[in-house]
Amino acid sequence: MLVGIVRAYQSVISPMTGPTCKYYPSCSQYALIAVQRHGALRGSGLAAWRVLRCNPWSDGGVDDVPATRRDETTHDHH
Repeated sequence: MLVGIVRAYQSVISPMTGPTCKYYPSCSQYALIAVQRHGALRGSGLAAWRVLRCNPWSDGGVDDVPATRRDETTHDHH
């Protein structure tokens, strides 16, 4: 359901406002990745924190969604 809401925003509202996010990936794309990677609860929290950081006083820049603990463990064994 959350993925659907974000995709609806990306399809309907975002094209009307144009590119306004100071971060890459955009806040809506970050939210989509966060929910898909971390689930509804943690993903929503990460997305909300990102939106709060996206403000006029922020420098912006690249801000990737953090890896899951499982991903970090898997990458340690290489």
